[in-house]
Amino acid sequence: MASGAGTARRQQRGAKAIAKELSINEQVRAPRLRVIRDGDQLGVMTATEAQRLADEAGLDLVEIAPTADPPVCRIMDYGKYKYEQAKRERESRRGSKNVELREVRMRVKIDQHDIDFKARTTRKLLAAGDKVKVSVMFRAREITHPEVGRDLLDRFFAEVSDAGTMERSPSLEGRFMTMVLEPAKRSQQSEKAEKPARAARADSAAGGVKPEPAEQAEPVAPVGGGG
Repeated sequence: MASGAGTARRQQRGAKAIAKELSINEQVRAPRLRVIRDGDQLGVMTATEAQRLADEAGLDLVEIAPTADPPVCRIMDYGKYKYEQAKRERESRRGSKNVELREVRMRVKIDQHDIDFKARTTRKLLAAGDKVKVSVMFRAREITHPEVGRDLLDRFFAEVSDAGTMERSPSLEGRFMTMVLEPAKRSQQSEKAEKPARAARADSAAGGVKPEPAEQAEPVAPVGGGG
């Protein structure tokens, strides 16, 4: 008995919560309703008849379109529907990641070694799921040749295109030429990573030579201005 009373109280609390969103069962006030069940149109009937059908099936009468003429109700298990809806929302929140915008800066006069280092750092940031703003800083009269910064960003993107795509193409912002990169879709990353592996396996099969092991990834260094 105590268990049954507890269940009844939980159902009452659930009914109060549901009432804030949709009218169900005796909360439906319209005298005539258009009723749907399992996608089938049951037609227009009185609210009393619709409630009787719901009760006989052990389900709920849920008013899904109160402003229609007549209002539309669906016969369904509303508790199960709410549970599955909440579950989908939780999974959606877990699946969504807060994407950070990181920045990598370079100067116009930068050597290839520094470009390579910053490219490795950028690839690791993209692999971690972050967006990366890549900026070229102009000094003094360097700003009179913005095409130099654009060319540098184009070269830089060519080095990291295996890990990201260009969300915003290079544009001039004050004394900076900037572009924004976003992580490549996982399927694209896998395909690009698999191509050299397939080529190595093919070479090995053709010449009996074992493919060299992949280089170990270097740890991510703090992102800062480059020389």
